[in-house]
Amino acid sequence: MVRLENVHKTYRVGATAVHALGGVSLVFEKGSFWVVMGPSGSGKSTLLNLLGCLDRPTRGTYTLSGRDVGRLDDDALSELRLKKIGFIFQSFNLIKQLTVKENIELPLYYLGWEAGESIARAGDLAQRVGLGDRLNHRPNELSGGEHQRVAIARSLANDPQILLADEPTGNLDSATGKEIMGLLAGLHEQGKTIVLVTHEPSIATYSTRRLYMHDGLIDRIEESD
Repeated sequence: MVRLENVHKTYRVGATAVHALGGVSLVFEKGSFWVVMGPSGSGKSTLLNLLGCLDRPTRGTYTLSGRDVGRLDDDALSELRLKKIGFIFQSFNLIKQLTVKENIELPLYYLGWEAGESIARAGDLAQRVGLGDRLNHRPNELSGGEHQRVAIARSLANDPQILLADEPTGNLDSATGKEIMGLLAGLHEQGKTIVLVTHEPSIATYSTRRLYMHDGLIDRIEESD
């Protein structure tokens, strides 16, 4: 479903070349749950940005749904991102002026859904994440855990092939973090493919595979017990 072949990513910082990824080859199988770990600067965020079509490889091939991401123009890349990928961020990235329902609906607006279908989809997803009674609340009326639940619901709006999560529990207390991870584990059990970046070792227990990175390279991959 998702394949990286000898992927390199180099950034220019003035006259200096920064090699963020140095030749990564991976296959993310459908229905798997990957946790990506490693020290700061190991390439975790760069890998996630490439998987999310927020950036292109400098060299190598990234194939998503049979398409070579590196060959797509900006419009095609945006369309692929909108239709195939769901994002969950540490900072939630909710729009404070919009209600829970409207935040969840946002990807569907860009996909051109009819209003009635969009409202029904948002309501169903809000129920799935335990916020069916909060549809008309705005972010300033929600707790941190509820913010992340809205973000998860929004990430599912387009029924993505892959969910990408960047430190999704990083701004939450431990109890709320466990609730969010339980929610993600439930989505995995329903067949969703998840790639989650974290620095918290306890999060790795939810995964089917653990990818450890160091200096832009794969250090090792471990199977879950």
